[in-house]
Amino acid sequence: MRHESTSAGMLAVLRRHLRQEGWTSARLAHDLAIGEATAKRWLAGKGLTLDRLERLAALAGLTIADLAREAEEAPQGLAHELTLAQERALSTDIFLSFLFMAILGGIQPDEVMADFALPPRMMEIALLKLERLALIDRLRSGRARALVDRALVFRKTPLRALFEHQMKYSFFELDYAALETHYAAEVVKLSDVGAAQLAELIEKFRGEVQALSDRDRETTLLPRTWYGVLGVMRDLDLSSVRDAGWQAGS
Repeated sequence: MRHESTSAGMLAVLRRHLRQEGWTSARLAHDLAIGEATAKRWLAGKGLTLDRLERLAALAGLTIADLAREAEEAPQGLAHELTLAQERALSTDIFLSFLFMAILGGIQPDEVMADFALPPRMMEIALLKLERLALIDRLRSGRARALVDRALVFRKTPLRALFEHQMKYSFFELDYAALETHYAAEVVKLSDVGAAQLAELIEKFRGEVQALSDRDRETTLLPRTWYGVLGVMRDLDLSSVRDAGWQAGS
């Protein structure tokens, strides 16, 4: 049972790293000169010899020892909420909070460093801060892994205030009449129960966006760009609508 658990863990680690590096089953088939069905079987652990496992691991820049070590080091039970101290630390440094969210979304520090042309020393300092905050750990392969569940919700004041001061205006400044601006808006009348269900739909949408990001990283060979997505609901101040109605009827 222990051997089976370790093997399954190694396969899970391998698949995750291959996805992060953009290796689809079609791309694996092409580069390894095998059929796509064979590539899928290997990724499922069927017909996967030690030599084949080693070849697949090498594509992700790993060794079999790396796979085994990471499988053994996999955290048991991720945190579902940040502590107040963690939120305060992140809220004082916009880059630190961005880096944490990137790692939480499966983006490795090297990719962030390349996107922003950052010196390695600056990245190392930021990663050490995140480690000390118990938000990430770093594997011997050099990769970073979040210690918090990706579905976490910021419930405390510090990170909500950071969004208020840093991110909100990005959406306020959008030209909503521009063709390249994609948005959806709706006005509905709901009970308290309906409003709670709508809040759940927004959270479900966030999970679907995360899944889309993962699939896109797995399947596309095209360059990727950072996007911000905001899903929000609020009760409406209809006083301007009411005033307009009175003016129209006068």
